[in-house]
Amino acid sequence: MKHKAVVMGASSGLGREVAERLIKEGWQVGIAARRENALKTINVPGAEPPIVAQIDITQEIAANQLRDLIEKMGGIDLYFHASGIGWQNPKLNESKELTTVNTNGMGFTRMVGEAFRWMTTHGGGHIAVISSIAGTKGLGQAPSYSATKAYQNTYIQALEQLSHSRDLKITFTDFRPGFVDTALISGSHFPMTMTPNHVADDVMKALRRRSHVHIIDWRWRILVSAWRLLPSFLWRRLHLIKMK
Repeated sequence: MKHKAVVMGASSGLGREVAERLIKEGWQVGIAARRENALKTINVPGAEPPIVAQIDITQEIAANQLRDLIEKMGGIDLYFHASGIGWQNPKLNESKELTTVNTNGMGFTRMVGEAFRWMTTHGGGHIAVISSIAGTKGLGQAPSYSATKAYQNTYIQALEQLSHSRDLKITFTDFRPGFVDTALISGSHFPMTMTPNHVADDVMKALRRRSHVHIIDWRWRILVSAWRLLPSFLWRRLHLIKMK
């Protein structure tokens, strides 16, 4: 019997890379995102075509749409959440800040929560999310982005504890990549920037292991460990991200 997965945010970036890898490995995959036309361009020759669903996670109807997609697939083993947004926003543009919170906070909670509720009544499963090392500490150049990523880290940790306390067969993986060559850092020249292809390869390996928290890659694991040790009076004086 084929494994089944839904990839939310599959229209571009890491979501698209992971969806294509799952399809190549023989999974039955449901792909969802706001941009349906981009989803329809995902085509893996010789593999079963994915089931496409247009879902905007910022809309209240999105949870029902996810459940409809899951039922259409006859259930899932994996829910993979790669839908997110973020900007460098040192001037604290209100629209950007609130859009980030709505997507990475409200939208994330809406979709991960629905996947969790479905799995509680269908024998369990695996919930994996793309968060970020940005959730380690507050980044001055991207306030709402780093804050919502910290929220995601904590939310998954809480659900993992909840699942264990209720003896549910739901496992969780929180992927925390460092700088990835995506729209968030477009035009900038940050050290240790990784390609979506490299990160997706790492993601697939950790998915098979069902890792709990996985920082990508080893260089970022070392750096994040150092960040955590820095006291607040030093952290506030650092300038980790500079605008182009």
